[in-house]
Amino acid sequence: MAAGYVQAGKAQEVASFELFIRHLPPHRSFVVAAGLAQAVEYLLGLCFTEEEIEYLRGLPQLARAPEDFFETLRRLRFTGDLWAVPEGTPLFPGEPVLTVRAPLVEAQIVETYLLATIAYQTLVATKAARIVETAQGRAVVEFGTRRAHSPQAGVLGARAAYIGGCVGTSNTLAGMKFGVPVYGTAAHSWVQAFTEELEAFRQLQRLLGPSTIYLIDTYDTLEGARKAASLGRPLWGVRLDSGDLLSLSRQVRAILDEAGLREARIMASGDLNEYKIRRLVEAGAPIDAFGVGTELATSADAPALGAVYKLVELEERGVRRYTAKLSLDKATMPGAKQVFRFADHDLVSCAWEAAPPGGEPLLQPIIKGGRLVSALPSAAVAREHAARSLARLPEGVRRLQQPEPYRVEHSAALQALAEEAWRNARAASLSGVISWGAEKR
Repeated sequence: MAAGYVQAGKAQEVASFELFIRHLPPHRSFVVAAGLAQAVEYLLGLCFTEEEIEYLRGLPQLARAPEDFFETLRRLRFTGDLWAVPEGTPLFPGEPVLTVRAPLVEAQIVETYLLATIAYQTLVATKAARIVETAQGRAVVEFGTRRAHSPQAGVLGARAAYIGGCVGTSNTLAGMKFGVPVYGTAAHSWVQAFTEELEAFRQLQRLLGPSTIYLIDTYDTLEGARKAASLGRPLWGVRLDSGDLLSLSRQVRAILDEAGLREARIMASGDLNEYKIRRLVEAGAPIDAFGVGTELATSADAPALGAVYKLVELEERGVRRYTAKLSLDKATMPGAKQVFRFADHDLVSCAWEAAPPGGEPLLQPIIKGGRLVSALPSAAVAREHAARSLARLPEGVRRLQQPEPYRVEHSAALQALAEEAWRNARAASLSGVISWGAEKR
């Protein structure tokens, strides 16, 4: 497509693309936006190496590409604008996560990366928010790297889970890169590496002191709890990874309390998800923290997110054309947009519309003319923003199953623009002639 734009003389036409979520996964009425930091890093570093250009030159699909195309790649940098909602912002179907406005080649080439990094991290942050909601104040730790779809996904998934509300991660690289607090326990192999379970516990305590978390279900869970309790302080607590977590947590709690270790905590893990955690919490299980791995890192019940990146405007010689799709179930709204958030609803408007009284604009300028104009907050700040924003949503919207939809309205100007663009698109499909929109605003 980029080669074709160069060949057709369209490479420098200014395009506006929007990335949004078309449809939500089952049992979700919102998503938690994440991945902006990586999107910005990619855009600011956009370039092609000589090795990459020579590879592309050798592809049979590009055998007829003009030489200007490869020169365009050699000089390519992102020179456009990026508007985006802050990470941690809850969004609803059809609302832009970000808007890219740049020369057509630049705006088109970045599509796949932006979709991948925004969609995956948003998926995991949303899953984390659901799990944290059901934990009702108990800590949730992200344990998913070993089950993530790649080591790299594990790192970004840990970051996204933290933004979504997890207290930390077992991924130390995510801790180093993004400041995510790190947590962890020894594996069953640690216990098996010693001839006696008690000695394994003793050596772990010697190493970790007050950070010690004993994994007590390698052989006999209750006997493991007694051995851990016999060592006394210092310790953080114990972890249960199998069996009837409700019954075992009650019995282990009694063992720890009888040993005078009332401050010792119980962590539970083992294929947990929001539904299992909800049942444990509702039953009053004395569990202080949950370690969630596979279900979180892969968002197992909804492993894909319907994120799309669509052209909404195209400007040539000062004249702007508003573009839209008409295809069944995939129609789009034309024109760059702004989302205004009120206490009880959102209003999606044209980007040029003035802010209505009481409406908070969600999309903020991040990059202008290829330069960063807004400092990006840390993952910790994004996490705080997510927590505040989610708490303001109605309880029914946050409900685990069959949640209530959040009210999202379109401004009169946007609706009128859409009707005009749809008429023009229908006419063009019949006549082959595309009519242009209004002069540049």
